[in-house]
Amino acid sequence: MHRQINLRKSFNMTAILGISAFYHDSAAALVVDGKIVAAAQEERFTRKKHDAGFPKHAIDYCLSEAGLTVADIDHVGFYEKPLLKFDRLLETYLSFAPRGYRSFLKAMPQWVGQKLNLRREIRRGLNRTEGLNRIEGLDRTGDSGGQYDRRIVFCEHHESHAASAFFPSPFEEAAILSMDGVGEWATTSLGVGSGNRIDLKQEIRFPHSLGLLYSAFTYYAGFRVNSGEYKLMGLAPYGQPIYADKIRDKLIHIRDDGSFRLDLDYFNYCQGLTMTSGRFHQLFGRPPREPESDIQQLDMDLASSIQAVTEEVVLKTAAHLQQTTSMRNLCLAGGVALNCVANGKLVREGIFDNVWIQPAAGDAGGALGVALLIWHQLIGSNRTVSLPDAQSGSLLGPRFSDDEIKTALDDENAVYQRIDDEAELAETVAGYLADGMVVGRMQGRMEFGPRALGNRSILGDPRCTDMQSTMNLKIKFRESFRPFAPVVLKKHVSDYFDVPGDYDSPYMLLVTDVAAKQCVQPAESKSNHLDRVNEVRSTVPAITHVDYSARVQTVDSDRNPPFERLLAAFYAKTGCPLLINTSMNVRGEPIVCTPQDAFRLFMATNIDVMQIENFVLRKQSQKDVSVQHSKTHLSQFAAD
Repeated sequence: MHRQINLRKSFNMTAILGISAFYHDSAAALVVDGKIVAAAQEERFTRKKHDAGFPKHAIDYCLSEAGLTVADIDHVGFYEKPLLKFDRLLETYLSFAPRGYRSFLKAMPQWVGQKLNLRREIRRGLNRTEGLNRIEGLDRTGDSGGQYDRRIVFCEHHESHAASAFFPSPFEEAAILSMDGVGEWATTSLGVGSGNRIDLKQEIRFPHSLGLLYSAFTYYAGFRVNSGEYKLMGLAPYGQPIYADKIRDKLIHIRDDGSFRLDLDYFNYCQGLTMTSGRFHQLFGRPPREPESDIQQLDMDLASSIQAVTEEVVLKTAAHLQQTTSMRNLCLAGGVALNCVANGKLVREGIFDNVWIQPAAGDAGGALGVALLIWHQLIGSNRTVSLPDAQSGSLLGPRFSDDEIKTALDDENAVYQRIDDEAELAETVAGYLADGMVVGRMQGRMEFGPRALGNRSILGDPRCTDMQSTMNLKIKFRESFRPFAPVVLKKHVSDYFDVPGDYDSPYMLLVTDVAAKQCVQPAESKSNHLDRVNEVRSTVPAITHVDYSARVQTVDSDRNPPFERLLAAFYAKTGCPLLINTSMNVRGEPIVCTPQDAFRLFMATNIDVMQIENFVLRKQSQKDVSVQHSKTHLSQFAAD
């Protein structure tokens, strides 16, 4: 540790810590001399989904990955400006007074106690990091100033998003589009990036927000806001966009350049504790669906309708951005950039020649964005473009040594096989997959962002007709309609999907169609639209959604050689170059981080085989496979 610190000082290295916190999806990211060294969400360590607390554990990890202490950090960046955000909240409350008083009373204690003193809260949080040197001049309570204040930087929310999208991208210059619920005031920001600078030129301001419009329908359909938007997107293909015109007529006025205004009479997020108002409910003929109640045809059709409207806004905004900037490349970030159906249509429309999307496009990615913004724009450091990008496959989280894994498994009295030869390991796991088994795979560094990209994944054979329902109901414990994504060897992507041969989708952020030659017509149509999930629609039915689409992830030997090796072994055994890839978690639980997390999930679900680095576990070989044991483990998972 001391040798690393001395090297850092002697070579005058600059270490920058980025933080996002206190809303949802807290995270930390560490950039050293412009290189992304580590990044992780706090939820992965605390096991609290969408944890909004100070990212103490994520910071601990980032510093340990680099061999640094808090005292070695040159700058700390926070992903938004709290005083500007507070200004928006106060102005909103005053605009709607006396309505919104309950919402005001609920929000103010946290703001007065924490968010208006973020500099103090950040110093306190850094001072509590375990096993690290305390900041010089900072006492145990964190109330004395010391010299650290001048090194804490606050940037605007959409600047963080824009920086996270452009600076790791493979482009020397690009247009930038950031769309989400709301930051301080901005809900949509348009700009450009060139060299080591970004410049946001236009914005749409709160309360007019595409992200909040989509969240309103998420709430109305009975899903949790800031968590269930991807469920609404997955539900959309089961319906028809029959309400799209009503949405355009009543809820949102869309201009030709993609800018828009909402009719606020239909919403309650400005002044209340819910997303939609009574007028919204009257428009569609019922109150919001109760969570866990049966999904109705109305929910499916509304999901399809708001998805269509969202895509229209995204495409018009992108076209306007291209016309005004003449850029060939586009970078995307913000929560709306996780709408992979809209992303896929944007790519197919060819408005821009190239599109790069930040894998951690939501608030967690703001931690990375502010760190890169400090390095390039505040300090003024030059930027060297990296190919295929500077995100390192978004494999930026922790990995665990053989000794750590062996200790964890032995503590659980687990029965395992250790396979140190890489080729033999891939062959063994591919054999289990070829036999129709469900395999959990924990190998290499944990992914940064909401998608598991192979290193914290549950895998299965996409050719199995019942694999989707089995994995949804017996392993993920989630809604049966939810689709699964395919991961495919990049060189074979055009064999199975309607894309060109050089198609690149390493971060599972683009939806495209399954190739026509792989598709089949279902034998019969189901009367209940949700029952259509079990219809065979292609040669790879487990990853083919009801509209013949799929959220594709491509894999190559450059970004993730061990995962590519496993896919190649499966292809050699079966002639099929793709697998189901879903995140290694169950409903209400974050993606696993540690070997202990992986083993607990293994024993609580119907996963057949678990690979943890070089250790392979068979469920049938475990000594304590019992109903009671599984229930004990399963009870530790939170309800969504």
